[in-house]
Amino acid sequence: MTTAMRVAVYGTGAVGGYFGGRLAQAGVEVTFIARGPHLQAIQERGLQVNSLQGNFKIQPAQATADPAAVGPVDLVILGVKAWQVRKAAQAMKPMIGEDSMVLPLQNGVDAARQLVDVLGARHVVGGLCRIMSVIAAPGIIQHVGAAPYIAFGELHGPPGRRLERLQALFAQAPGVSAEVVTDIQAALWNKFLLIAPWSGVGAVTRASIGTIRDLPETRALLEGAMQEIYDLAAAQSIHLPSDAVARMMAFVDKLPAEGVASMQRDIIEGHPSELNEQTGAASRLGRQLGVPTPVNHFIYSVLVPMEVAARK
Repeated sequence: MTTAMRVAVYGTGAVGGYFGGRLAQAGVEVTFIARGPHLQAIQERGLQVNSLQGNFKIQPAQATADPAAVGPVDLVILGVKAWQVRKAAQAMKPMIGEDSMVLPLQNGVDAARQLVDVLGARHVVGGLCRIMSVIAAPGIIQHVGAAPYIAFGELHGPPGRRLERLQALFAQAPGVSAEVVTDIQAALWNKFLLIAPWSGVGAVTRASIGTIRDLPETRALLEGAMQEIYDLAAAQSIHLPSDAVARMMAFVDKLPAEGVASMQRDIIEGHPSELNEQTGAASRLGRQLGVPTPVNHFIYSVLVPMEVAARK
């Protein structure tokens, strides 16, 4: 038995394609918003997901480039890159009905606020995910590491019935662990504590997480960048555990040695990246809050020329 919700995945990339695909596998009505060869492949051959949790294919798959053709849905899963959120928020307006929810899964800590600015607070819930996945080829998502996990919480106030409904929706999906959290800001910043330093140090060094954690010099760099983000959270009264950095370093020690972050991969390949939303955000917030962030600022400054070149 499935929860009767209409779902749209705006940005059917490595993240949106996996979680939206799992919902479709469970029988939920899902429409995938994509573009280019990826969209064409999904329309012609379906969406193939190769996963450590079991391979599956959605065929036929409902897929389009036009949100207006979809109409209002109960849930929009936002799977675009962090730097594309504002544009996506405008484009998804035809899918936003009276009670529609938008669930952002971006890295960084700004996506929900950007959505609220365009769509209004009542339509936005806070969200995050953990997964290591890539688009292996048009129409094919490859889950390569980490147990797929998704969390959501209200931006203001305690979790209510709509989040219970959301959790029930994801509970149907195989290969997904879903959780309602009472403090989504703390959860977002705890993830930010990992992803921004890993992405930044990885992009600067061109090294996998195994190399970064094993060399004393790069391990210290990673830990220093994490401590700065912990200090930024504390300055905003965002409550992270006092041993958050130590816990995250212990988590890093268990990651697959060959792992690389998505921002790191984009920068190395010369693509536009989430630099401004990750390391850049830490640097900017440091200046705004009067919190020293020399490690993150240095990493950001080194990577900016590559980002400028990629965006040209």
